[in-house]
Amino acid sequence: MSLLFIYCGALPVLAQSLSTGESGEKKSTSSAGGPSISTPTAGAAKKVIPNARLNPNQAPVNPYLKINYPWHLHITVSVFWIGEKPTARNPTPNHASSWDTNWQKNYGGYDNPDPAFRVGYRPKAFIPKQNPFYVALPYNDRIDHRFHKPEAKRVVPWFSRVNPNPGETTCKGRWVKIVRNDKVCYAQWEDCGPFSTDDYPYVFQNKKPKNKENNSAGIDISPAVRDYMGIKSGNKVHWSFIDFKDVPKVGPWTQLGTNNPFLDPTQDPDYLPKVKYMRYLKKIRDNGSGRR
Repeated sequence: MSLLFIYCGALPVLAQSLSTGESGEKKSTSSAGGPSISTPTAGAAKKVIPNARLNPNQAPVNPYLKINYPWHLHITVSVFWIGEKPTARNPTPNHASSWDTNWQKNYGGYDNPDPAFRVGYRPKAFIPKQNPFYVALPYNDRIDHRFHKPEAKRVVPWFSRVNPNPGETTCKGRWVKIVRNDKVCYAQWEDCGPFSTDDYPYVFQNKKPKNKENNSAGIDISPAVRDYMGIKSGNKVHWSFIDFKDVPKVGPWTQLGTNNPFLDPTQDPDYLPKVKYMRYLKKIRDNGSGRR
């Protein structure tokens, strides 16, 4: 019983909704007032114990346990954008992403990278329907909409936490923290690249990118990330994954997008795991107190 109340203190509205049989959640976020600089140190990600498909009596993985994500240091960036046309050096068009065949349409249009056609951190021509702070990383956990890659359960640190349906990505929408000098930016993972979709030793571990193109580029950043950080293709950054609950709620990455959990809490990649875990704790409480 005390275990339930520990977590209810952190998410009181979710706990209240579960007690009344509702599935909605009013998400609370970090109270941090903005980015702060600390020297990143590389380290191995803490492994999450694998978990099979749940049965009614099996405990889900605790989504509140902290995962210590490794830092990727001195990584070359390349700028990309939604609607980018293919070129000789980059033959893949960006009207679609690895997880959204209608990416440009769902975003609302062409994310023009030309500073003359931008205002703030978005294109002048329209207000994006998705978060303009996005990145691509060179791994896809899916083979297609039916199957995951065979190593995904083993290498993706949040995989067992999410416990996805077959072929359901656990990577889309995850947050990254990007650091260069005194600038810190936060963005959502929305596509795969540059130049690879299977480089899990780099993305989730401590290896360098296997890609050798564009000075071994290891992360694609959107025009909004570029402009906020004041960088360009070829510059070096440090980056790490970060759980949404730890992303500062002050910053332009909080302001736009139907896929943005700051505006729609159900878009938090860990929203459903938290709902399932709170239901599990409620069941323990109710069984312990004799309620049915």
